[in-house]
Amino acid sequence: MDNVDTQVLKKASEWVRAGQRAVLGTVVRTWGSAPRPVGALVAIRADGQIAGSVSGGCIEDDLIDRIRSGAMALTAPQRVRYGVSAEEATRFGLPCGGTLEVVLEPLSPASRIDELLQRMAEGRQTLRRLDLRSGEVTLGDGPGSAALTVDEVALVSVHGPVWRMLLIGAGQLTQYVAQMALALDYQVIICDPREEYADAWSVAGTRLVRTMPDDTVLEMQPDPHTAVVALTHDPKLDDLALMEALRSSAFYVGAIGSRRNQAKRKERLKEFGVDDAQLERLHGPVGLKNGARTPPEIAVSILAEMTGAKYGYRIPEPVAPAAAAVESGCPA
Repeated sequence: MDNVDTQVLKKASEWVRAGQRAVLGTVVRTWGSAPRPVGALVAIRADGQIAGSVSGGCIEDDLIDRIRSGAMALTAPQRVRYGVSAEEATRFGLPCGGTLEVVLEPLSPASRIDELLQRMAEGRQTLRRLDLRSGEVTLGDGPGSAALTVDEVALVSVHGPVWRMLLIGAGQLTQYVAQMALALDYQVIICDPREEYADAWSVAGTRLVRTMPDDTVLEMQPDPHTAVVALTHDPKLDDLALMEALRSSAFYVGAIGSRRNQAKRKERLKEFGVDDAQLERLHGPVGLKNGARTPPEIAVSILAEMTGAKYGYRIPEPVAPAAAAVESGCPA
């Protein structure tokens, strides 16, 4: 499952290869309560067909009108700013005080979108530099971060995975977590030394390794852009990997299992020398406590909690309705 920006780039590539004129818009600056973050993409074809979004729709409507009327027959990149005045903010549906700036780039085979997509499909983070005067594009290896920079000369954007996710266990739940994580732009690594699970793994876009999970964690050297989630229910596979992950700088470490099993796991981890501060970092039972029961629901709850952790939120446990107060063995 592709993330949103990859879908936009694929649609833009399709249009260019068909010989159709199209423009790629990139949000490069925002002020106040802008509706979309820096780096958001939109592609607009000459006839007004659109892919992606840079706002709630009003700005896209204006861009479509401009392109359809021929008022933006671009031969080089151009900057457009919306919401500078209160009148414009009202007209374009921006939140109070919201302003954003978009770089509009006329696309052609020289835009190198196909090459960019190929590098991304290979899991290679790629730095794309757009010369704002000539429209020339160069590609290179990414810096390991997702920072976008722009000045009077060039727009430099980073494409491909910045965030990494290690999933321990290649079972049914892992399939749903992996598919959703790909859509959220994670590089997804599956670790399972068990042949009966590893041989059946088939989620495209992920990487499968068959080494022992604790060795895999040590080899990955988790950083603040890494999440580690143990999904096997098997202490022989999960515990040592969790120990190494909790000692790392991974931004999220989680493990599936009931509250009772989590308490036993923590006792075992203490015996391995994991201290209380490190144990506090363990999300277990993994995921938001939202009543999830099925594998897809549990996957949603895991990624929702992970997204909160990614942005610095710790979501408190809700009060469960009386009718749902049943121990499930998973995140609920």
